[in-house]
Amino acid sequence: MPIAADATITQLDEIVAELPFEERALFERIFHVSVTYGELVPPDEMHPWIERQFGSVEATRVQKIVRVTNNVTLDGVMFNYLRSNRPMWRSHDLDLEEELRQNLADPFSDPYRSTPADPFGRVRGRFCVTAANIAKFDGFHAVIVFDEPHPLRFAREDLHDYIDTGTRWAMAAHAYDPEARYYLFIWNCLWRAGASLLHGHAQVMLGRDVHYAAVEKLRRNALMYEASFRQNYFEDLFRVHQSAGCAFEVDGVRVFANLAPVKENEILLIAPALSPMLKDRLYDALDCLRQGLNVTSFNVAIYQSPIAPTEENWEGFPVIVRIVDRGDPTSRTADIGAMELYAASVVSSDPLRLARLLREHMST
Repeated sequence: MPIAADATITQLDEIVAELPFEERALFERIFHVSVTYGELVPPDEMHPWIERQFGSVEATRVQKIVRVTNNVTLDGVMFNYLRSNRPMWRSHDLDLEEELRQNLADPFSDPYRSTPADPFGRVRGRFCVTAANIAKFDGFHAVIVFDEPHPLRFAREDLHDYIDTGTRWAMAAHAYDPEARYYLFIWNCLWRAGASLLHGHAQVMLGRDVHYAAVEKLRRNALMYEASFRQNYFEDLFRVHQSAGCAFEVDGVRVFANLAPVKENEILLIAPALSPMLKDRLYDALDCLRQGLNVTSFNVAIYQSPIAPTEENWEGFPVIVRIVDRGDPTSRTADIGAMELYAASVVSSDPLRLARLLREHMST
């Protein structure tokens, strides 16, 4: 059944209800969708402020809230688009050029003299170089320092090189310590996303014994799903997102606007391997966020199976890229609070709209 071109996440319950029986059954196997309505009675004195902030008083009187829970991973989210218009404290305007000019104590401006090397040395890419992280997450933890200091000024070939350099670093670390097998690539862009330095950089880790907890949890959840239903979880996850108008495929890479996002505008990319096509789709997704939604701060993580054999079962586990928008860097209000830490994510962005933007961007 085709999804209306202007459908929104607030209609997800209606979209699911109209799916053919088998598609609906599969959808409801993976996702639980419920709807509630929040009502309020604002005093007349508030009306002018509400109209300025939210567009109309009527829009706030009865608010439809859509709650989505992934039954397999127990990731949960509550969607209410009005949250995007709530009051936010902001500091100065974002001027990265000026910030870079004033950033005189930038160790990444001269990484060979101002950053440490790993015991096995550095890995040099075409547009970046590695440095051992001075305050490590793990035994092997490095920074990929971009030659271009501006964190948002990266081209397609730059991104390919950052990822390829990270992979080469992981292989060098594994050669130095064959027990280190569990590789993770992450990218925190700007302080809003957790970066401590403005200069563009990503991070790579290689762990021992067991994969990083979020990756290991997903592996176990997927195996339990397959044991219960005799189906690959990631295949079914794509099918249900596709049936809701939130996923499509380009050059063997599956592109999702996540229906249970960790935070705003979360994108998932899934492919059999860390291929050039997957790197291209990652660039396209980031470019869509930059150009289409004016996103300046984001997180990226690349999940993949170990780089050497292990005892546990990784069969059917693809390469998964997770990308999330971290909001306005000039906002003083954090995008993550007690709800996200201890209950469920609260999100104002719309996965259906995001999927349309991604599809349009990747078709040009």
